[in-house]
Amino acid sequence: MHEMSYAIRLVNMALDAAKQNNLENVDAVTVEVGQMTGVLPHLLSEAYQSASKSTILEGSKLDIIKANVTALCNDCSSTYEPNADNDYRCPTCKSLNSKIIKGRDVSLISIIDYENI
Repeated sequence: MHEMSYAIRLVNMALDAAKQNNLENVDAVTVEVGQMTGVLPHLLSEAYQSASKSTILEGSKLDIIKANVTALCNDCSSTYEPNADNDYRCPTCKSLNSKIIKGRDVSLISIIDYENI
């Protein structure tokens, strides 16, 4: 279950961010999960709850935003979402020569302490 390794990484990033912002409590954590990560949101939530035990994150709500895959065409520099509708080709020039620029990561977006808003 690779969700646990992502959860541990997210907890460490959130704890670092909380420390940098002098937070003693965190009520909510928002993360962005790319479609290509293979991370299942419900398993990430469960892993997060375990990984955050005995920290200032324990009991905090994990909000998960799904990120679509975005590609950059190497031939015409267009960005697009590759999918079955466009045969995974650039809709502008029909090229398959592209690289994925979004949708492969799990990223920390924000941490919130409602008492310090």
